[in-house]
Amino acid sequence: MNMEHRYFIVMQFNGTRYCGWQVQPNSPTIQNELNKKLGLILQQTIATTGAGRTDTGVHASCFIAHFDSTTDLTSTLPAITRKLDQFLSPDIHVSRIVPMHQDAHARYDAISRTYKYYISQKKEVFKTDFTWQVGHKLDLELMNQGAEIIRNTEDFTSFSKLHTDVKSNVCHIKSASWSKTEDQLVFTITADRFLRNMVRAIVGTLVYLGRNKLTVNDLDSIIASKNRSQAGESAPARGLFLDHIAYPYPF
Repeated sequence: MNMEHRYFIVMQFNGTRYCGWQVQPNSPTIQNELNKKLGLILQQTIATTGAGRTDTGVHASCFIAHFDSTTDLTSTLPAITRKLDQFLSPDIHVSRIVPMHQDAHARYDAISRTYKYYISQKKEVFKTDFTWQVGHKLDLELMNQGAEIIRNTEDFTSFSKLHTDVKSNVCHIKSASWSKTEDQLVFTITADRFLRNMVRAIVGTLVYLGRNKLTVNDLDSIIASKNRSQAGESAPARGLFLDHIAYPYPF
């Protein structure tokens, strides 16, 4: 019986023209592109497993996936990595492929994920695919008060996409805050897990808070309601980046 060897892929992607990570019939996805190109190079059927799902149009500065091969590829990994990176579309970049122990899992072993959301405070034509351009004046101090409330929240039903198949809407937030760099605002949030559409719903709601369309007490009421329709509109996908994934072991 052939022994399978497991490998982690370290990559990043511009999600603008993709319908997210996960394979979908008749739609371009990152996973589908990766499976096809890696399968061609290795001359075997490849089914990658990602660290999580990303929505249509969402980007990743860092994404981890794993795959199995019946061949020990260790000695040829640098050459395979270079060839794969050349074969992939220009908006997907693979930086490393790393041999792992057979039980290592890109999704289930992740202990935290960090997302960043970028808002431009002025019109910037070269950043339209990567930021939400908000022309309104935003109260950063008030938005950070809201982020503090988010950090102390556990049930995120009010910020979750409806009719998903998750068993729980509880997430443990490690950090959440806004920072300012020149004309950009950046929201950074780290948690053990995220629900579908959760970060974009939080950002949209905190922007309402920053525009004084909501109060801090309103935010408390929205969370307590466990009702998605009470929260603000989801921020556009183009400003959202999966920025980091942490594991309990080095690789």
